[in-house]
Amino acid sequence: MSDTDNRTRPASPPAQEGGHSPNGRKAPDHVAIIMDGNGRWAQRQGLPRLEGHRAGTDNLNRILEAMEKHGVRYVTLFAFSTENWSRPWEEVMGLMAILKSVVEREALNLHRKNVRLRYLGRTDRLSPDLWASIQWALELTRANTGLNLSVAFDYGGRDEIVQAIHRIVKDNIPPEQITEELFGRYLYTKDLPDPDLIIRTGGEQRLSGFLPWQSVYSEYYSSLVFWPDFDEAELDRVLLAYSHRERRFGSLYHEK
Repeated sequence: MSDTDNRTRPASPPAQEGGHSPNGRKAPDHVAIIMDGNGRWAQRQGLPRLEGHRAGTDNLNRILEAMEKHGVRYVTLFAFSTENWSRPWEEVMGLMAILKSVVEREALNLHRKNVRLRYLGRTDRLSPDLWASIQWALELTRANTGLNLSVAFDYGGRDEIVQAIHRIVKDNIPPEQITEELFGRYLYTKDLPDPDLIIRTGGEQRLSGFLPWQSVYSEYYSSLVFWPDFDEAELDRVLLAYSHRERRFGSLYHEK
């Protein structure tokens, strides 16, 4: 979702630490999550894969509430990648139906909680009725000042970069004026700080194209827990590990 003139936008806010958890530990400002393991969770339960995705959506509210308790202000969820279109068509269509149902069911609830929704990704391949539901939810929550919840859907990091280049070329930006700061204004995340912490559930240890530009100094944590079972206790373990890490952003330990 891009406007016509990106040059007038302010730069993306810099990454910064969030507040403090109830136990006094430092908390990340922005947590991004690769919600992996839904299908494997379902298979272990003897259920169709789509039931795992439905169970994963049921987990969202409790994790968002736990994030707010810990002082996290931005949460970004990786829900569907550009590569996921290659999955069986029945699963893809099921995922689209689940997203539409969740948006329509949860938007008012999130609005009452002062949560602002954002969409990161392509929109040209979504059905008109799905996109209409998303736009309604985005507009409903646009003025909210609480937790910022971004959903990356039909998102791919390389695709995001290519799309940004297309918009820069379309805006006739001279090459000598292209800086990291300007380039960041053309990304889907232009109004968001870079993630401090990226969590991947399900035990895999790769980013799978998730926020490659924005994650250069993000801390990374791989949880063995499948996303439907990822609860507040597991989040506490992840945030405890994060609180013990020294973020240097390229400097030496003694340079602060």
